[in-house]
Amino acid sequence: MTIATLTDVLQPAMANGYAIAGLVVLGWEDANAYVEAAEETGMPVILQAGPGCRAYTPLPILGKMFRHLAEQATVPVVCHLDHGYEREECFEAIDCGFTSVMFDGSKLPLSENIDKTASIAEKAHAAGVSLEGEVGYVGYADGPASAGTTPEEAARFDRESGADAMAISIGNVHLQTEKSAGIDFAALRAIEAVTRLPLVLHGGSGIPTDIRRKLASETRVSKFNIGTELRMAFGSALRESLTANPDSYDRVALLKPTIAPVRQVAAKVLTGIGPLG
Repeated sequence: MTIATLTDVLQPAMANGYAIAGLVVLGWEDANAYVEAAEETGMPVILQAGPGCRAYTPLPILGKMFRHLAEQATVPVVCHLDHGYEREECFEAIDCGFTSVMFDGSKLPLSENIDKTASIAEKAHAAGVSLEGEVGYVGYADGPASAGTTPEEAARFDRESGADAMAISIGNVHLQTEKSAGIDFAALRAIEAVTRLPLVLHGGSGIPTDIRRKLASETRVSKFNIGTELRMAFGSALRESLTANPDSYDRVALLKPTIAPVRQVAAKVLTGIGPLG
């Protein structure tokens, strides 16, 4: 059994100059593809249940599905709640078998964000579960703008929140379909100088592959959240399946051909930020 916590996979990554991918799950087909990609590459993987996924599939089902996949794998698999906006949702995920939760208090005043994160950390750590927090706000393509993370905010969050990893905003943007996010390396270095935690970049699909590699190998960024480019691969594969099988009405037959293309893209993501050599 290779069920892992976020700390299990991020601490070695941070110490050895590589990063781990948090891959956004929307259903069985992509979750299965991600674990197959992890097996193929020999890399750990973080299966992430975000708000969109949870709106469609209940947390107890997702927890069982993630743990089932993790139990069959030979590489570490983290079962992660992404963007939990309420403490109760994070607590429910812990009760449902998730090994890692992310509380997103980035829209709250800093003191409130820290207090709520710390209260979740207490329960999470007692259950052997890791916690990711966020300071600064990562915006969305064609949506709300980002509010960058300041070194002062990051330093206080690092000291007081009890989190095991810290998501920051330094030019990364959610839901980017083109790789155009401009990472502010000066801001990152300033944050690194006053913090100790593994750092997380949401909106990883918008970060060019070579910049991901540079961040993974040369900075304390140890986790990239990747969703959009995987959804694009799934959507393209599904359209091809529907075109090739215009008379089919079998859901399984139509969806199964998406697994291999998504696995191939996921494998490239994993190796692109994994250990060199």
